Amino acid sequence: MTASESTAATPEPLVLVARGEGELAGVVTLTLNRPRHFNALSEAMLDALQRALDDTARDPGARVVVLAAAGPAFCAGHDLKEMRAEPSLDYYRTLFNQCTRVMLTMQRMPQPVIARVHGIATAAGCQLVAMCDLAVAESAARFAVSGINVGLFCATPGVALSRNLTRKQAMEMLLTGDFIDAQTARERGLINRVVAIERLDSEVAALCRSILAKPAAAVAAGKGLFYRQAETGIEAAYQMAGQTMACNMMDECALEGVQAFIEKRAPGWAKPSV
Repeated sequence: MTASESTAATPEPLVLVARGEGELAGVVTLTLNRPRHFNALSEAMLDALQRALDDTARDPGARVVVLAAAGPAFCAGHDLKEMRAEPSLDYYRTLFNQCTRVMLTMQRMPQPVIARVHGIATAAGCQLVAMCDLAVAESAARFAVSGINVGLFCATPGVALSRNLTRKQAMEMLLTGDFIDAQTARERGLINRVVAIERLDSEVAALCRSILAKPAAAVAAGKGLFYRQAETGIEAAYQMAGQTMACNMMDECALEGVQAFIEKRAPGWAKPSV
């Protein structure tokens, strides 16, 4: 933790954790909370986010995760002042390994993660959006991997971008550092939906409700398979997918769902405990 973040001037946690209620019970919202620093990913922020993700991943009552941010921006990327204060190769390797662990945790946790994006999402902040399973942005949001503008090619964000956008679209962002608007981000596959700022929360809630209505076991198995198969050859991908679907079909929720379809009725899934 930096000196400024360890003082009484910053009494609130760097990541706020909130649980949904009522029909949104099962939704855990993690809010980046360094608004005066545009939620830059300091070492302390990465530590706090890692702990929050790990705790949520282990929580059987957590069904969906929303990644949000306080203040005027979603996330401005790494804390460059903090990075510049310790110019050593070992330090930078440790820092980027720490960030990579956060990114992979979001992808590997069983719960779908939805980015709620407002303002700017730049460099590692854009990487955060790309690593979430789904993303909803306000219409005024903007995205960039702008490290190249200060002589630093955004290599780690490039890993996430190249798995969301086409290669040429990703390279254009990486080589120019230019911003794209929310509509362009949606057209290129970085985000799912674009809405007016006043509808941002309701749109995220609508996605959450849709996921909450599905069996947790099927969602978790499907998410895990989706990313594993994407990183392998097509023959192995089909083998993994077939095995996953076979196991899924033996699950009580799938058996009930298929029987309900045959009988032309709504499935009688038990309401998940939260």
